[in-house]
Amino acid sequence: MDHEVEDEVAAGAEAGRRAARRDEAVRAAVAQGLLGPDAAVVGLLDVTGIRESAAELRAAFEAVLAPGTPVLHAFAVKATPLVPVLRLLHEAGIGAEVASPGELALARAAGVPVARTVLDSPAKTPAELREALALGIAVNADNPQELARLDALVGSAPTRSPLGIRVNPQIGGGSIGATSTATETSKFGVALRDEGAREWVVRAYAERPWLTRLHAHTGSQGIPLALLVRGVAETFALAEEINARVGRRQIDTLDIGGGLPVNFAGEATTPTYARYARLLAEQVPELRAGRYGLVTEFGRSLLAKHGTVVARVEYAKRSGGRRIAVTHAGVQVATRTVYAPGAWPLRLAAYDAEGRPKPGPEVVQDVAGPACFSGDLLAEGRALPPLEQGDYAAALDTGAYYFAHHYAYNSLARPGIYGFVPDGAGGVAFATVREPQTVAEVVAESGGAHASALTALHAPERR
Repeated sequence: MDHEVEDEVAAGAEAGRRAARRDEAVRAAVAQGLLGPDAAVVGLLDVTGIRESAAELRAAFEAVLAPGTPVLHAFAVKATPLVPVLRLLHEAGIGAEVASPGELALARAAGVPVARTVLDSPAKTPAELREALALGIAVNADNPQELARLDALVGSAPTRSPLGIRVNPQIGGGSIGATSTATETSKFGVALRDEGAREWVVRAYAERPWLTRLHAHTGSQGIPLALLVRGVAETFALAEEINARVGRRQIDTLDIGGGLPVNFAGEATTPTYARYARLLAEQVPELRAGRYGLVTEFGRSLLAKHGTVVARVEYAKRSGGRRIAVTHAGVQVATRTVYAPGAWPLRLAAYDAEGRPKPGPEVVQDVAGPACFSGDLLAEGRALPPLEQGDYAAALDTGAYYFAHHYAYNSLARPGIYGFVPDGAGGVAFATVREPQTVAEVVAESGGAHASALTALHAPERR
């Protein structure tokens, strides 16, 4: 049996186990009161699945790299910025890639060591850089102006931070422009094919012995594996060129980003980390020798398959002959899907009022959210078992970004999020990851403490 067939068999078995755990969790959430008339929408996270994804990522790279090769798998915090998730991943051997002071604070609250944290952002302030260098957090400079700031900071105080430059190999984009970061005009990194840019990068390293890392990231969803691999190959070639020019092994670590796309069309996890790692080893065989340490920054691929948004059907109606299930999950939790359904479609599952998978012949229907505009649809014209009042609609594969991008349209509250595992006695145990937002908290966030601020503000009277 070859590797590709093994991957397919393993992915199919894993998918079946994951679906079974999800079905049990939805039923248990209803039975235990996490879902119901007073809790009409929740997020569920499969803790078992998250641990398995972390283990699969680590094993995939260990299988193709020389023993002892330093590898840091840093989770892209932007994908699921929840402290308990970051703590779970940390205990599973995964670090953190942060892109803001808020994300850094989340990683630190989760107990992620600074030595396993990487700061990437195209707009780092002097204060952010100063804090990172004081803590010893790895930093990738995005552009010459940021490198000049690092020059001043490194010159004024010693630091333990591994430092590098982010480059853009300008090798093209995938099927989703917004998630393609190696295009000709991408806002990220130093554009290597611009006139004089490559030579500037080589010279920057030659003049700064403390630059020891090189970073590139080709993109995420919609990027084919071949393009991801090509981005790594371009980065490797540049590192070799720089080390040859300076006459020593100055660059010792390559940060190859993340970007493994997620299969939103079916249950199986494809492509797998194992397949990606094998392709890297085949196309960039020098990586296997262990001369360079590696940093990865996967996000969506680690968490997406292990999250589910479940919403109660408040009303079932018809319009123009079309069935419509009006639920409590819409643009506030699935912003990308609602505004760009072609790029970000979601699979949906139907459950009855007791949280059991709903059988029966499928009918074409819309699954709508609660927001006050016509486009607030999780799915349009989708074939599902007929959803009735009191049933539940589940948006699958929502463990990444869907818990990060709450959109406060209509002042809709953030839903509670709960992790789950089998309890060992045929049931399901839940833990609170994030409390549901209260109406009082919505008011407070909206300036409730300053209700009179504007009415008390007056311009001076003219005389």
